[in-house]
Amino acid sequence: MGFLDLAVQNLMSPMVLFFALGAVAAFARSDLTVPEAVARLLSLYLLMSIGFKGGAEVAHSGLTSQVVGALIAGIFLSAGIPVVAYALLRFGTKLSPIDAASVAGHYGSISAVTFAAITGVLNHMSIAYEGYMAAVAAAMETPAIFTALALAQRSGTTMQTTRGFGLLREVALNGSIVTLLGSFLIGSITGHRGLTMLKPFLVDVFPGFLCLFLLDMGIIAGQGLLRGWRLLSTPVILFGFVMPILGASLAGGLAFFLGLSPGGTAILLTLAASASYIAVPAAMRIALPQANLSIALTLALGVTFPFNLTIGIPLYIAAASLIAG
Repeated sequence: MGFLDLAVQNLMSPMVLFFALGAVAAFARSDLTVPEAVARLLSLYLLMSIGFKGGAEVAHSGLTSQVVGALIAGIFLSAGIPVVAYALLRFGTKLSPIDAASVAGHYGSISAVTFAAITGVLNHMSIAYEGYMAAVAAAMETPAIFTALALAQRSGTTMQTTRGFGLLREVALNGSIVTLLGSFLIGSITGHRGLTMLKPFLVDVFPGFLCLFLLDMGIIAGQGLLRGWRLLSTPVILFGFVMPILGASLAGGLAFFLGLSPGGTAILLTLAASASYIAVPAAMRIALPQANLSIALTLALGVTFPFNLTIGIPLYIAAASLIAG
């Protein structure tokens, strides 16, 4: 299947269309909302489902050298991508060193919602992938934060930071990481028996819950753009489109070296192309209070997330078929 066919199929999928519905409603200033408690429940459900299924897959296949290699590759990407992002922002935009470091950290970490979207698309297309990629996603959440802090400190920024174990604890106990890793562990303990028991809840209704969650994400993205678009200069907006492609390109070489399947390769490319708007903002609010988080959040949620959801994911799946085909 060619890229155009993949793009059309993805654009016409219920997930993307529900995201578009939310964005249109926000732009039209509709009163459509998803209650915050419901949105949090949906987020927990998606992470629980992905983590549990990944753990059950590892229980089936075992802890192999490929699993360990993929985890190391994920950590390397998360720690290294912010360096590339920071260089682009400092030389290509007028962002200050501290704002560039903050944005770079967001782009080194991953978006759990984008991860849920790519797994949903792969399941919809019946493309198999390695279940342990859920553990790789969790491993890619935090290294970028410490790289961003190192970049900020190198620029001479004075940080009010919870140093050492304090910041590490704050990041490691982020709700999305705890849910994803905890569910992965439970899935690996209970294996196929546990997955069979929970299949009606964790597998069968996953697409519907993902659509409802992406409706909420569309509303949030649209509202964010309405409020924060003035913060983004043209070079910064271009960065929001270019950086995902660069991140995915870096991941492509590692995926080929690891021998991942086309589905696993597509996931690694998507993870490297995504940008965090949950875990990293929480950490940056503590460690870099001087940074303008609105820039990173508007860019990640208003530019990169819609790009990945509509164009990026089909592009990464097509690239993965070439890399791992």
